[in-house]
Amino acid sequence: MQKDTQIATVKILEGVPLAPYSNYRIGGPARYFCEATNEEEIRAGVLFAREQNLQLFVLAGGTNLLISDSGFDGLVLKPSLMQLEAHGNIVTVGAGVLVSDLLKFTIQHSLSGLEWAGGLPGTVGGAVRGNAGAFRGEIKDRVVSVESFDVETLQTISRDNAACQFGYRSSIFKEKNGREIILTTKISMVQGELQAIASGIQDKINYRLERHPMEYPNIGSTFKNVDLKLVPKIWAEAVAKVVKVDPFPVVPTAYLISEAGLRGTQHGGAQVSQKHPNFIVNLGGATAEDVKFLIAVVKERVFEKYGIRLEEEIQLV
Repeated sequence: MQKDTQIATVKILEGVPLAPYSNYRIGGPARYFCEATNEEEIRAGVLFAREQNLQLFVLAGGTNLLISDSGFDGLVLKPSLMQLEAHGNIVTVGAGVLVSDLLKFTIQHSLSGLEWAGGLPGTVGGAVRGNAGAFRGEIKDRVVSVESFDVETLQTISRDNAACQFGYRSSIFKEKNGREIILTTKISMVQGELQAIASGIQDKINYRLERHPMEYPNIGSTFKNVDLKLVPKIWAEAVAKVVKVDPFPVVPTAYLISEAGLRGTQHGGAQVSQKHPNFIVNLGGATAEDVKFLIAVVKERVFEKYGIRLEEEIQLV
């Protein structure tokens, strides 16, 4: 039975199913769950976890997250900071704002620079944490500064772009592994033409709908693309035809998985997508263990064929 407790200014729920919070629709319950709408509520949630000696997990949009079938035996904190405002060409956006809502805002205000993110799932906080990117664009290219909350010192930290230490699908926030919770991000845009911005965003949405298995629950690309420099020389010529810039020369992992003969491979309710083999989809009733089994199979087979060790882009909890 789900219970709830009012702690200071925030409500702490017990036994909350996490599957509805994941795009995969997979995952067991959280022992405790807290949705925070401002910094004060975040502080209260963090203090509750500290006082109860609980592990803390910060949940964003659940779009690249594989949650264990047993759930999370601690406090899941979901920051739902929804600030969204423009001052000239600078947009201040709360961590809980969906990327799709930010893009609608940029269209309304004729602000250009994020068209590449059309169809990108999840929240802005999650995108900043993982330096989300596509179509030769990355969120780091537009970030001016980020404010975060340090769960150990309980202080607010402000960093400029350089201090965020953005890398390929990474940042200082990801490297700190939950020690800091992103609050708001300032993003620099440029004035553009409304219809051109809307069209650019829609083009990327259409591309995703056509190429990605959006008809099934999924959490995006399972593995990072492979830096061309890491490809063994024996395979360099064979993969040259598929190399793309993302934002540096990479070999699409989908190609490697397909060439390893794994397209359509199924285990339980999970399947290596026929449409885009770097997606593992939930055909219905898939468990986290089903997905983990396929991840292990893919990594083993790609290494056997190419001598390349794939690295997960998704997060396992």
